Amino acid sequence: MTTSNPAVEAALVPSARTPRARGRRKALDVSTVVVVAVVVVLLAILILYPLAAIFTQAFSPEGLKVITTVITSAVNRQIVWNTFVLGVLVGVLGTLLGFLLAYVQVKVAFKNKRLFHILCLLPVVSPPFAVATAIITLLGRRGIITHGLLGLETSIYGLPGLTLVLVLSFFPVAYMNFKGMLENLDPALDDASSNLGASGWQTFWRVTLPMLVPGFAASFLLLFVEAIADLANPLVIGGDYTVLASRAYIAITGEYDVSAGAAYSIVLLMPAVLVFVVQQYWVSRTSTVTVTGKPAGKPRLIHDPRGRIPLLVVGVAILAVVVSIYLTVVVGAFTKILGVNNEFTLDNFRYVLSGIGNESILDTTLLAIIATPIAGVLGMVMAWLIVRKVKRGSGLLDFLGMLGLAVPGTVVGIGYAIAFNTPLQFTVGGTTIQVLPALGGGAAIFGGAMAIVMVYIIRSLPSGQRSGIAALQQIDPSIDEAAASLGAESFTTFRTITLPLIRPAFLAGLIYAFARSMTTLSPIIFITTPSTKIMTKQILAEVDAGRFGNAFAFCVLLLLIVVSVMGAMSLLLRGRNDVRTQIGAGA
Repeated sequence: MTTSNPAVEAALVPSARTPRARGRRKALDVSTVVVVAVVVVLLAILILYPLAAIFTQAFSPEGLKVITTVITSAVNRQIVWNTFVLGVLVGVLGTLLGFLLAYVQVKVAFKNKRLFHILCLLPVVSPPFAVATAIITLLGRRGIITHGLLGLETSIYGLPGLTLVLVLSFFPVAYMNFKGMLENLDPALDDASSNLGASGWQTFWRVTLPMLVPGFAASFLLLFVEAIADLANPLVIGGDYTVLASRAYIAITGEYDVSAGAAYSIVLLMPAVLVFVVQQYWVSRTSTVTVTGKPAGKPRLIHDPRGRIPLLVVGVAILAVVVSIYLTVVVGAFTKILGVNNEFTLDNFRYVLSGIGNESILDTTLLAIIATPIAGVLGMVMAWLIVRKVKRGSGLLDFLGMLGLAVPGTVVGIGYAIAFNTPLQFTVGGTTIQVLPALGGGAAIFGGAMAIVMVYIIRSLPSGQRSGIAALQQIDPSIDEAAASLGAESFTTFRTITLPLIRPAFLAGLIYAFARSMTTLSPIIFITTPSTKIMTKQILAEVDAGRFGNAFAFCVLLLLIVVSVMGAMSLLLRGRNDVRTQIGAGA
């Protein structure tokens, strides 16, 4: 007996231009307006209101004085210069590293490519301190390598260590960008170049590389923003090298000067948003079309030992450094004091799994699990509105959703600390109307948990939104139109047809949302309260206290939780009844 799916059947029937369908489309327009209004209100609360709070404080008389000192004070000018230099170094080195690994993965012939790919993505799911803490253990003044093996007493703190840590943490962003571009290049271009007598190097330099120029620009800009916005690593390994993010943190937590913190945040926000806008404009205006249909032929892999062996050696050497860092984290978790007292112990895990440590694990996981589906669904709804429903203003709606990524985490955190520390209320005719309760600080409801969930949502939303937009652009709009013509409501079509069709994008958004929520620090460090413990903040406390073993144990457990939940989400959403299969069978 065969069961039928009305939504799928609707998708299979050609669009019918009937009066009834036209009436339903009018009703759909009204519902779309309601959905857009709800989404805009949510975005206003999640990102625009905190930004407005920061601007209000930054442009107060006290804040303006601090902004003025950015020009007049030699110390503040140096901080701005430090931030710029760090961003450029990480942008250039991280882009080159990501390109090299992507080129080896896509263009070089070797076995175990899947393992190579997994190792390249390892920093994505790790907590922000894992690399920094391991680098200090290996290359610090008493590091296992520098002091133990080489007898050196060099300092890794400052710009060199910070650059190394950020490059190793963020290169996967460039790697994924270049991997996708290299896989989409038409192999016929290489064949044509070879047939014209060009060598492999000439083909790479004159054909492949020019096609990847947009990827280099986009990767550099993204890594630049990530580097200048990062707070966790400058606190751990920055030493005396002060950047804007750490300076804003000191102003808020050390000097208790909210206006100064907001002012430094504005200075940090301007280049970050400007670079983001330039990057988005570059991507939208640049065309890298190489074929008019599907790529013809198979990609030409490098088999010649003269090119293959050097590329593999460099690629494997880079990943060996990455693996050694994470092995240091794992071994350090089971060692009393790695490099000093290498005796095996479980004390680090006993400490982490008791008291505050256990509370932080439960709180962080619970809040991330709450935020993940909300961010995932909201991202898909945003993509659906931008691609399918909203014609005028879709660019503005897309930009609002992407602000969670464009605005540095430090700025988001300070904005939430200012905006939601007291209730938002208005007085109308002598009556006080409370619009939003206090979500953070001493008067916080749920111990600040609601504010943390909101931060998780707005920081994770852009990834799901972008993957959803990319997936929807590959689906024929006539499927939605056919369902609407047969009377299917807008949300019925979205729920039963659109969402299942973009299931991979939805899953990618969920996975990224959970991983980002579990490992983020910059935005939530300003809004945590004693009643809500967060793992990343506890790891920072252990590192500051010099208890690296406890920090390593936290990192190992965090990695295990992230990988386990990501695997569980993949299994839950990988159903057998795929709408695409049903449509294909019906056709």
